[in-house]
Amino acid sequence: MNHGKKLQALLVLATLGISSILTGCKSAPELTATEAQSLIQANYDQTTPVGASITVNDLGMRQGITAKYWTRTKEYPNHYWADFTLTDDGKKVVKLPNGGDVIQWHPLNANDPHYSILVVTVTANHLKAHDINNIQDEVVPGVETAKGAGYTEGVNLDGVPGPLQDIAHNPGNQLSRKRHADFSLDAGAWKLHSIE
Repeated sequence: MNHGKKLQALLVLATLGISSILTGCKSAPELTATEAQSLIQANYDQTTPVGASITVNDLGMRQGITAKYWTRTKEYPNHYWADFTLTDDGKKVVKLPNGGDVIQWHPLNANDPHYSILVVTVTANHLKAHDINNIQDEVVPGVETAKGAGYTEGVNLDGVPGPLQDIAHNPGNQLSRKRHADFSLDAGAWKLHSIE
């Protein structure tokens, strides 16, 4: 066999060897946005549902009075402090973080635009994942094959009465935030690894 034929035979063998190695390797299955959302949501659905924390500003206080969630029970001599007591209807939809039923409305002055209080919905829900984006390969310590994705985590107001939802949508409330999830490939299937 001459030198040219030997070289050609080696090239053919090398090509066959590389192609057999490549066909022997299985690529990771695609992680779709729908699958990623489903994995994140399943994680949220396994946690204990919680009430949504709602910041109530001056507008929200007036909306709560109109909705009959609370009523003014005490006015202070400075005429801008007041105590409001949760009504029976109010106790069905909100609770106060301190466990009482009196909202102490004590702003710094009569025109304090930043004063607010916190209430928590009685209706408890799981967080919701949506708007999955930017799915890409990721390096995760201890994980051989990983992907990461950004998404929006949102407060779920299902079952919360309309007037309280209106209060929740007032300025000062954050009903969603950006999060990041990592996924690992385990036995050929994607699993949620962690949420940051």
